[in-house]
This record gives sequence, structure tokens and C-alpha cells, in this order.
Amino acid sequence: MTVNFIRCAEQTESGAHQIRQTRKTAAIVRWVKALEFQRKEVRYVAAAVTSRFSAGSGASSGPLSLVNLESIPKPADGWERITTRLAGICGSDLATVDGKSAAYFEPWVSFPFVLGHEAVGTNEKGERVVLEPVLGHEARGFEPPFPGAAPADGDDYRHLVGGTIEAGIQTGGCCSTGGAWSDEFIAHNSQLHSVDNDLSDEAAVMVEPTASGVHAMLRANIAEHSTAVVIGAGTMGLVTIAAIKSHIPTCTVIAAAKYPEQQKYAHELGADIVVKPSELTRAVRRSTGSFMIGDDLSGGADVVIDAVGNDASINQAIGICRPRGRVVLLGMPGNVKVDMTALWHRETELVGAYTYGTEKLDDGSTVHSFDLAFDLVKSADLGRLVTATYPLDRYTDAITHAAQAGPRGAVKICFDFR
Repeated sequence: MTVNFIRCAEQTESGAHQIRQTRKTAAIVRWVKALEFQRKEVRYVAAAVTSRFSAGSGASSGPLSLVNLESIPKPADGWERITTRLAGICGSDLATVDGKSAAYFEPWVSFPFVLGHEAVGTNEKGERVVLEPVLGHEARGFEPPFPGAAPADGDDYRHLVGGTIEAGIQTGGCCSTGGAWSDEFIAHNSQLHSVDNDLSDEAAVMVEPTASGVHAMLRANIAEHSTAVVIGAGTMGLVTIAAIKSHIPTCTVIAAAKYPEQQKYAHELGADIVVKPSELTRAVRRSTGSFMIGDDLSGGADVVIDAVGNDASINQAIGICRPRGRVVLLGMPGNVKVDMTALWHRETELVGAYTYGTEKLDDGSTVHSFDLAFDLVKSADLGRLVTATYPLDRYTDAITHAAQAGPRGAVKICFDFR
């Protein structure tokens, strides 16, 4: 993210002012505690600088503040006030806090916003719900692209910056809705999924990231008895491993996991071969019977899913994927330097996997990513990946722990409002 991201906020300041005015004229004023990301250019630059030396330090040096906010009014019928129970800290949150978000997102947010999109909470009826954070057609007052469409479905994203609420690609980046790093937020009915009584809060908060892993697995189009590589064994890498082995058990999964706890979980969730990133190319060469040609392989894996998203991981993913194979970008890349020559020469497919939606299965049927994710969270006991929880007022400790999760033997860190 660049300074232009901060300047972009000026375009939405009038909308945010109107929202604050609406709060002030409400009949009953409710106050909530929240972590708000504000438009402070100097502090944003400071976060980008300090985070180079210590991951997560942007929580104390950047434009993130613990504040008391007036409760956000519901903009229309179909919206509910959600009381947060657990809210996860994910990689895109950390990129924002540490001043590393891509400039691409400049037009897709509205300031000031409350972060947090991985959430389990309680609705106005006292029922537990999981948030599907994309602010889709229905949330913005538009007709869905087809009956039963998920919020992220559709071939045109213009609705994400229009309609009855301010710009925001999802909850956690929109000033009109609040976010899950708060006592409460508002969500449209189209974003909410009921939670069964036999699912713990820790399991429920894992549904959203698991839905992303399921979507990435399906985007990879993995065939029976093929070889798939997952680069990275943080939350996203681990849930993707679980998704692959659950849906294509005959697939040989090779995982690159840097730290001992990650390696343990990768094995437990079904990876057939687990190696350190420095050993990955050699492991794929042995498994596929390929030859080394320079730094790349003559053949390679049928599919590589990159759950990291930096220069080194993307370049390695292309180099270990066989000619006419597929590389799926699951980890959010920013400004990266990638040599595209191998991609061109090997005719490799490069596919993005941002979110979730209506999935088409091999038998021609369709299913929502979240439905598959609920099943997988239960069958693979993914709630165990929640390593630690923190109260919101210890947000600097929580964000530092999440940013340094791997070397500290952690996976998912959450804020706990219970």
C-alpha cells in the first residue's frame, strides 16, 4: 500500500462524516470498543518502516487505535447487529497493520474502518453465527447475479463500491459496517451462517479461512492420483492440506513447512511428505522423477498452491510445477518481483484464489464453499488450530503473536470477547 491509499480516504471522508452524524442523531447511543484503522499518513509510513525490523510492530507505531465508537446504525432492513465472540487475525489484517497492503486496494475501502473479518458472534436473537465477510450484491441493495448466489459470486465487482453503503470489499474494510475487531458490528443476512450447537467457538472462527482453503483446492482442479504441493503451513496452508486430502484422498500432497509445529500439523492433516522450504524442490524432484535444469525442474507437480505469496514462494511455485500444470495463488501477494519466463515457456496456468462462493463440483452439482468448510472443520477438528486468544485491550500483544506465529509455535490467534 502506498501513500495514495491514504489520500484515497479523502474521497470517502464525506460519507464517513454522514455516518457519524447519523450516529449522533440516533435515539439511543450505544458505545462499543473497537480497533479502528484511521487516515494518518505519517503513522502509516512509520508502521511500514518499523515492521521491517519486527513483524507486527505496526500495531503500536501505525494508525491503528483502540477507541470507543458510537454503535453503527443499521442502514436498511435485512441487517443485523452481531455481538462478537471470537475474531481471528489473518495475513491480510497483518499486512494492513504493518503498512504492507497492496496499492490495488486503494479504491476498495472507506475510512475510518474497523478491521476483522474472521468472526463468530451472536445475532439479535441470541443465535451463534459465522460471518461471510464479502459485502455482496444483496448487502448493497442490488439483485444477486443468480438465485441463491453467494456474496462473492458474479462477473463484475462494480457493486463492491456502490449501493446503500460506503465502499468496502468486505467487512473489516468498510466504514459503514464496522468490523469484527470490535464488541459488535453489523452484517447483512446474506453474510451470516448459523452455527450448530456441537461446534465450539474456536471451531466456528476457523470456518471462514477454511472456506478459502476449500475454494483454493477447487480452483486447483486437482485430479485423482496426481501430485499437489502446498507452499506454506500457516493457517491457510494447513486448511488447504486438509481440504485436498478430504476431497481427493488419492492425491500425493507435498507440503513446505518452515517450523516444527507447522510440520506436525501438516502431517496430522494428511500431507504425505513434509519438508522445509529449502528442501522442497528436491522433494518434488524425487516424488515426480524429474530432472534438475538450472534451478527448476524438467517436470514437477501437477498443481502448486502458494499459501505464502511473496517473491520467493511464487518463483519457486512456478519452477516446481510441471509444464502445462497449474499454480494457484492463495496467499495475498503485494508488489512482487517474478521472473515470468518459466511461466511462459512451460505454459503454466497462474490462477488466483481470493475468497469463496458457489462451487461447481465434478458431478455437475453446486455447493457453497462455507457448507464444505463447516463439514471440514468438524471432520478435521480444525478448531485445534486456534492457539491463543487475547482480550481486545491487549491488541499489540495479540498482533505481535499473530505476526510471529510460526517461530513461536502458533497457528491462529484470535481476539476473545466472551
